[in-house]
Amino acid sequence: MATIDSSRTLVAIPARWGSTRFPGKPLHLIAGKPLVQHVWERCQECKQIDDVIIATDDARIAEAAAGFGAKFVLTAPEHPSGTDRIAEAANSYPDHRVIINVQGDEPLISPALIDELARTLRDDPGVQMITAAAPIQDVAQISDPNVVKVIFDTHGDALYFSRSPLPYLRNPEAWPRSYRHLGIYGFQRSFLFQFVAWPPSRLEQTESLEQLRALENGSRIRVVLTDELSPGVDTPEQADAIEKHLQKQSS
Repeated sequence: MATIDSSRTLVAIPARWGSTRFPGKPLHLIAGKPLVQHVWERCQECKQIDDVIIATDDARIAEAAAGFGAKFVLTAPEHPSGTDRIAEAANSYPDHRVIINVQGDEPLISPALIDELARTLRDDPGVQMITAAAPIQDVAQISDPNVVKVIFDTHGDALYFSRSPLPYLRNPEAWPRSYRHLGIYGFQRSFLFQFVAWPPSRLEQTESLEQLRALENGSRIRVVLTDELSPGVDTPEQADAIEKHLQKQSS
């Protein structure tokens, strides 16, 4: 049996071909590169990560990953979430104790943020699961169901995540700031496999937010605060906006 090295950290990027709104999204070209390659390249800039892999259900994505030099793991197609997909992929890397799930549709993800989550998990084994949140700057996002909100306690652990305004602002002066959840997760290896062993929970299915599975089972999720925002790509129009942003940066 392989020995788990407490210092080794794996980033797994789930990349699924099928998408109701955007089929083939991981291979959509942005500034001449597949979307998933942009994510992989950002992860390559991390200083606290030992290995970066792409976890995919499709041979076309695997072939593209090999083409730009990425490691990949082919996974079963029927996984209900990206977390389930990276858990299968993590089986191929048994000596990594810390696993970071970086969404495959966030080409502007901050390498420094990934490093911070990895460092926290490595230095504090008592933190079983970790994620990130950023202050909401646009008031309209508070009521936008596509923007997930999070509230947390004085220790920095999540109390709840919701697509609804959170909390209800009966006294706005008492709550000057709202936070949006960012779709990056980190796990202690043992907790990752515990998480995927639990069936989808009632709250998770109600809100369509898989992180609620951990809270409903009595586990804590540490929330790292950041000002870094990494807009995701859910539609071709958003991909075009990211391309214009990258072109502006390079000019």
